[in-house]
Amino acid sequence: MGRAWKFGHDIDTDAIIPARYMNRSEPEYLAAHCMEDADISFAGSVKNGDIIVAGKNFGCGSSREHAPIAIKAAGVKAVIAESYARIFYRNALNIGMPILECPEAVAGIEAGDEVEVDLVSGRIENKTKKASFQARPFPPFMQELINAGGLIPYVKEKTKNA
Repeated sequence: MGRAWKFGHDIDTDAIIPARYMNRSEPEYLAAHCMEDADISFAGSVKNGDIIVAGKNFGCGSSREHAPIAIKAAGVKAVIAESYARIFYRNALNIGMPILECPEAVAGIEAGDEVEVDLVSGRIENKTKKASFQARPFPPFMQELINAGGLIPYVKEKTKNA
């Protein structure tokens, strides 16, 4: 369970990790500047297990993987949005960052609400408002990929005994 951080529509990759920090790629460094241009307090206040909740087209903009890396390294357990930019969606899964599409949850969760996400079932619980929502769960192989920490660790594990 984690606290919800609420963002609007069209949060682009420059808001997630500003280009001025792209001179380094260490996850901890990126996490220290995560969401800085959308909410200056985020990186210093986000707790391990917190949830980002956002509107439409989350992660639009550039195709850099730094954006989901920054979010994951900041300790965010999952992102729930109305929709994602296609490249962000793929990059997030490639690094094992769980993301769910659920417009009803976005509408029913406010900043600061306590939220619990079951990635296996796709169930989203707003504990503060005692409301639940259903996102489409990932198929089993995608759950394995997320649990492995992303595409590269997943492939390494699958091919190590081949």
